[in-house]
Amino acid sequence: MKYSVMLHIQNSSSIILELDDMHSPKTVKEFLAKLPFKVVLNVWGDEIYSSQSPITQPEENSKPLVSLYDVAYWPTGKAICLFFGFTPIGNPGEITPASPVNVIGKIISTDKTILSNIDGYDGEFRLIEN
Repeated sequence: MKYSVMLHIQNSSSIILELDDMHSPKTVKEFLAKLPFKVVLNVWGDEIYSSQSPITQPEENSKPLVSLYDVAYWPTGKAICLFFGFTPIGNPGEITPASPVNVIGKIISTDKTILSNIDGYDGEFRLIEN
């Protein structure tokens, strides 16, 4: 099943996500159950990642590589990761998280310029009522 979620960013715009429980159903279920929740946002290469989220799932069909615009949960740091492009590690042409992640959805709004002005800002994940 698919769910629409917004990441509202302090003093900035919002990012729309589409969560899909096809690959990591337990992680998506817990993510939705914890909404709304606040995090601090950071940037690593072309990835936005959050401070520790309230989600506590272990690896669930985790992947060492992700696709462009994937949204994932990083069990090692309990962080939510949004992949707008390449990270500082990995081979050319690959999007490589710091360690395996549970893919939970896709970024729908893809304005990459948002990366330049959100490091250290507060963000809040909210469910969008369909």
